Amino acid sequence: MAKTLQLNFNTASGKKVTMTVNDPRPDLTTQTVEAAMQEIIALDVFELNGASLATIVDARIVERNVTELVNG
Repeated sequence: MAKTLQLNFNTASGKKVTMTVNDPRPDLTTQTVEAAMQEIIALDVFELNGASLATIVDARIVERNVTELVNG
């Protein structure tokens, strides 16, 4: 089962941005993820069309099962 951590932010211009991390640590807590997201915003190293990340929207772990039926 593949797992990803999705971090969702809004930019200063109101656009939604999603960052995806493959294979997140299994011991993540709400507090550590929120603190990391605040740090990402504070460092101001990411932007979309000139607008910096401004606020946290949400974060979630997504699990996905893939069953191959034909593999050629």
